Amino acid sequence: MEKTEFSQPWDASREVPIIQSEQIPRKRTSFLLLITSGNNQTKSVHSDQKPSSLLGIGFVLAGPNVLLLLKSIWKFIFKSAVMPFKKTVFWVLCVEFLVALGAAVLTIVSMPHFDIVTNVMILNSVSILSAVFQVVAECLAKERKRFIMIPVSSIVLIILGYVLFAVSYLIIEQSSLEVKISVGFAIVGTIFVSLNWWENYSTLFDVSFLADISKDIARSRNVVSIISSLMRILVTAAVLGAFVPLSGQDWKSVSHSIPTVVISLVAIQIVSSALCRWFVVVACKMHALRHSFLIPMYLASITVLAVALVPVAIMPLGPKPNSTFCENVQETSYGIWMDMMTSDVKRTLCVRNIVKNVRSEGLACMAISALSWWLGLILSTIYVWYLRIHRIERTQDLFVGRMYEGAFLEQSMLLNTRFEIRKKVIEKKKLEKESIKVFLCGTMWHETYDEMMKIIISMFRLDKYRPKAKINKNKDKQEEQIKSDVEFEFHIYFDDAFKDTDHGRHANEYAETLVEVIKEVYSIFSVENTSTVFKQVPTLCSQKSIQTPYGGRLEYSLPKGNVLMVHLKDKQLIRHKKRWSQREKDNTYILALDGDTDFQPSAVMLLIDRLKLYPEVGAACGRIHPTGTGPMVWYQKFEYAVGHWLQKSAEHVLGCVLCSPGCFSLFRGSALMDDNVMKRYTTKATEASHHVQYDQGEDRWLCTLLLQQGWRVEYNAASDAYTNAPQEFKEFYNQRRRCGPSTMANTIDLLGSGGLTSERNSSISKPYILYQIISMAASILGPATICLLIAGSFVFIFQMGTNTALALAVAPPAVYLILCFKLRPDTQITIAAVMSICYAFLMAGTILSIIGDLIRSNTFMTPSGLFLIGMVLLYLITAALHPQEFSLVIYGLLYFLCIPSGYLLLAIYSIVNMNNVSWGTRETGGQAKTATVGAIKKQILNAACCPCLGSREDASVEIPQAETPSGTENVQVQVPLETKRSRKCSLTDCAWIEHLKESYDFHKSTLTEDENDFWKDLQKMYLEPLKESKEQQDKIADDLRELRNKVAFVYFFCNALWLVATFFLQAIGDNISIKIPKVYPNGTQSKTETFSIDPIALMFLLSFALLLIMQFFAMLYHRIYTFIHFVAYVDTEIKDLRKYSIPNVDSNSIQHENEEPDISLFFLNPNIPRGSVTLV
Repeated sequence: MEKTEFSQPWDASREVPIIQSEQIPRKRTSFLLLITSGNNQTKSVHSDQKPSSLLGIGFVLAGPNVLLLLKSIWKFIFKSAVMPFKKTVFWVLCVEFLVALGAAVLTIVSMPHFDIVTNVMILNSVSILSAVFQVVAECLAKERKRFIMIPVSSIVLIILGYVLFAVSYLIIEQSSLEVKISVGFAIVGTIFVSLNWWENYSTLFDVSFLADISKDIARSRNVVSIISSLMRILVTAAVLGAFVPLSGQDWKSVSHSIPTVVISLVAIQIVSSALCRWFVVVACKMHALRHSFLIPMYLASITVLAVALVPVAIMPLGPKPNSTFCENVQETSYGIWMDMMTSDVKRTLCVRNIVKNVRSEGLACMAISALSWWLGLILSTIYVWYLRIHRIERTQDLFVGRMYEGAFLEQSMLLNTRFEIRKKVIEKKKLEKESIKVFLCGTMWHETYDEMMKIIISMFRLDKYRPKAKINKNKDKQEEQIKSDVEFEFHIYFDDAFKDTDHGRHANEYAETLVEVIKEVYSIFSVENTSTVFKQVPTLCSQKSIQTPYGGRLEYSLPKGNVLMVHLKDKQLIRHKKRWSQREKDNTYILALDGDTDFQPSAVMLLIDRLKLYPEVGAACGRIHPTGTGPMVWYQKFEYAVGHWLQKSAEHVLGCVLCSPGCFSLFRGSALMDDNVMKRYTTKATEASHHVQYDQGEDRWLCTLLLQQGWRVEYNAASDAYTNAPQEFKEFYNQRRRCGPSTMANTIDLLGSGGLTSERNSSISKPYILYQIISMAASILGPATICLLIAGSFVFIFQMGTNTALALAVAPPAVYLILCFKLRPDTQITIAAVMSICYAFLMAGTILSIIGDLIRSNTFMTPSGLFLIGMVLLYLITAALHPQEFSLVIYGLLYFLCIPSGYLLLAIYSIVNMNNVSWGTRETGGQAKTATVGAIKKQILNAACCPCLGSREDASVEIPQAETPSGTENVQVQVPLETKRSRKCSLTDCAWIEHLKESYDFHKSTLTEDENDFWKDLQKMYLEPLKESKEQQDKIADDLRELRNKVAFVYFFCNALWLVATFFLQAIGDNISIKIPKVYPNGTQSKTETFSIDPIALMFLLSFALLLIMQFFAMLYHRIYTFIHFVAYVDTEIKDLRKYSIPNVDSNSIQHENEEPDISLFFLNPNIPRGSVTLV
């Protein structure tokens, strides 16, 4: 029953997939075999070529540093380029010199003289100083003795291993002077290497110098990594270059050839080590810390030892059956290289007298020293077993260093893991108990019943998913309240919610519809047991109606204890369609919603993860799915899919998302209250450009302010939300008429301040600014590009000349451009609809013509053929990587047919009608035109009451265009706030409350004095209805027309230049065109036929292809980490759901005092699945 309870149909994401344990590659064997090949007693590599084995060891040591160098240079260019202080550089150079010297001396100078058992286990002794640092840190923290004894035991064991190791080589067996020196170098080398992880403990010591160094390193990590990588590479090269001639060897053999076995071992070690490190990071992010990271790493040494010794033990005996083990070593110098390496491993053992003569005391020393080092490593890293990590924990919070060590893979990963004092962990747990507060803020205006039902059901889902509190019994059998880790509070802001009646001011029909929807959904979600046909259900156990300075408020107590508030805004009391909110706390988030948004609880939790773990993230958005029926919705489904699959993923990976859509986005409260964010966002639009940039797309405007202030905006592809899309051609064009100019204005604003923004925002680099400039240029030149595409269609289909085809392609858009300046908007849209149908037929013919041309040419290696095939393959592969959305590729054909309409006609319509800043959607009757120039849809986060934030298409500034024959030339701004009504609703006018009480049984309540004063002050400061004179309205209208004329001239002049340049290049002909040889599918070239393409077209094609390739690879990266986040979510959230859920709760138990529930008879058909009943 418990399993069924937590796999409810109301949240499909709760179906938990089976996650297999990660298989960590353990390829350290290749490195040990490489060291073995450098031993003078081995035969797999000829004695004259031993320097090649040492060179291979050097490559393994330098490999991770080269990767770190490249990664740091990339981040230095694209991310942060902060320079460290001089003392930091000096400290890093000193420490890295010692670490690199120790690693090179240990692996290049010493280890080739030891046997395989010693080489495997001596690497575990590099944890010696980490154990010492742990003892010092825990003593300073006054930790309990039983915790301190663990690292003390580790120190004792490692020192014991050193002693037995020295006794074995120096006393029990008489080793050569070279081996004795190697023993000393090995001990010193491991101690030097153990300095590598000093940063893990530096902040735990009460030493200001180390603390300052650590802070400076964190601040300038990219430059420090470049310095440290270069230092290690140089030191490794110096040791290698000096040791070879000092040991009597010669580099000449390396110059001739490098044995295949050395190249293979180096390649295997570098690749497998990099993969192992990546899988470790993934395992930790997925909360598979113990069984996929810690246990495999602990068993790595034992496994490598077994892999090395088992083949030796089962080797066929030599010609002397009665001889000892070492006398049967076959002198194999040829054959399979693995057999040769196995023989070499046996030789390294038989070189030692204790093995050759089977001396028990020597073997005991070797075995005990190996065991001591292994146990020392385990005890010094046992803290990792109890490490608390969040899902999708940041790599820099998991591991102190950025990379791993090539020679000490598992040791470096274990010792590099973050160390925490237990007392501080307990304090951290207490701080984490403070729950996150999320305010869901949706806006409504003229939504339909079905649209209201979507968002209300989504809110009730979230209430059920995270109840407000749970009552449990502790060990003393006393009841205690378990507070949820995430608290939700629901707010709906209803614009223009009142109307005048004969009996006073009443809530309008839209507000009453919302009340009906809440009542219906409440009765559904109050049912806990669906097996009963008849059940008495408490309905709306707590509902209040409150008179407020801005109008009125309805308060509901939801079935699981959370609160829903509906704010009814009276435009006679408060600025119409002006939105407001508050709170300035880091753990306060605001979820912006549209009135028709549908989402699952998992979508919200995934967004919360992004803000919770990454403090630099100011906003995060999810994957928006348009809903509805009809060709316009089908077109938008594919358009939204491609935009999220490629564009938003690329923005997230390469820099920052430029727009977090207001229909479903989570904002950080402290980010919104940052300097120059809310202050600028709440400013009144005083210029024509402000109305376009601020008011037509305030979600993008808000994100622009966040980015310029240094905050990061992210995209989570697993967070799905559904919202209604325009289903009619007119509604679609009017919606895009608002979005297009606003997008362009905000992007140009961001690019204009690109230098300053890249300095302030570490996620926005100058190359990313260049990427956005290229994207913007491609967007601006879209109409001209489509004209060239249409001209190519004419050439393909009608076999006409290129210049004639270009003229015919340009003529219809030019005529439509002129008509748009003269005709009314509705007429413009009608003409665009007719032209769109004609263009769709032309595009269909173009596809068939291109296919026919490929068949006729007997090759697909043409510019048009490669472009078409490449685009199809790219979209198919991208869709395949989104399997749940793969069916959307069906709409790709419709999208292709509508390209001229979406990128040519719509662009013309949007630019010409830029001065029309009305919304154009959901306009019903006369209410649609009761807007004002100052009715700006924004938020004011200020003090301490009801929070809200978001971006919504349907509640914003409106300056409707007058319906006059001259169309866009006459713009009249209407100010509804100076209405003909002589009476304004006062706070004592409670007719609407009495009306709702009679109809829906609301309980009348009042605001507290403090809250009432707050609303009055807020209303006076920010939200009073705007009063603008006729002269001001006329000035704004004139300014908008002038702005439209300037933008239209520049926009279409750039497109004209592009067309003229193409025309002249075609007129010049073959003199400057680029000849491309005709290549057949079998690879042969035609000697007589070639293809011609002009330089500008080639440049544009290559730029477009480069953008797509960058977006594609960014999408691959984003998909991998989206999968990691989702797996981590389903693996951990189910535990939280069990912890915070309230099974079989009685709704009566969550009621206010002195309130009795209204019990009604509820009928439920048990044969209908619950998911169908709840409409989820």
